[in-house]
Amino acid sequence: MLREKLKNYNLILASASPRRQQFFKDLDIDFIIQLKEVDEVYPQKLKGSEITDYLANLKSKAFTNLLEKDLLITSDTIVWLNNKALGKPKDAQDAFNMLRALSGKKHNVITSISIKGKYFQKIVNDTTIVTFKEITDEEIKYYIKNYNPLDKAGAYGIQEWIGFIAIEKIEGSYFNVVGLPVHKLYEELMKL
Repeated sequence: MLREKLKNYNLILASASPRRQQFFKDLDIDFIIQLKEVDEVYPQKLKGSEITDYLANLKSKAFTNLLEKDLLITSDTIVWLNNKALGKPKDAQDAFNMLRALSGKKHNVITSISIKGKYFQKIVNDTTIVTFKEITDEEIKYYIKNYNPLDKAGAYGIQEWIGFIAIEKIEGSYFNVVGLPVHKLYEELMKL
């Protein structure tokens, strides 16, 4: 269905995330991956989805020569806790601090998607509320040692060990927490 809808487009996914790339494969659509370096800095006054909308748009601006048939998808995810954005951790200590802060609390996972053609752009976002149980320092250290939290917003993957043992409840899209609200992307692409 979606493959037929997109047959006249050259779909470009601008994401190094293996999870986002897998979602595109699982949607059974043809796409290519193109990456551009972007300094992911945003104005400090932005809050929540304003940040992810801004960054998804910023990533799309790196592609200046889109052709008529090109359809560019960029995306950004943050964890929003206590009125503060948690992006990807800088190092293991930063990951530890993030996971310690999330322990026993609710937080929002916010993802924005930019869908951009030569003459149009649409940005949509989705929010999922995630509740963490209390986790011990030993559990956090085990996760950091045995998994790769450095490429994930908030230093965790819901689909990994920490998600199995720490997440009590989610309200909203599971796939959004993995890194892409696939239902929203599908909905928007079907409108083309």
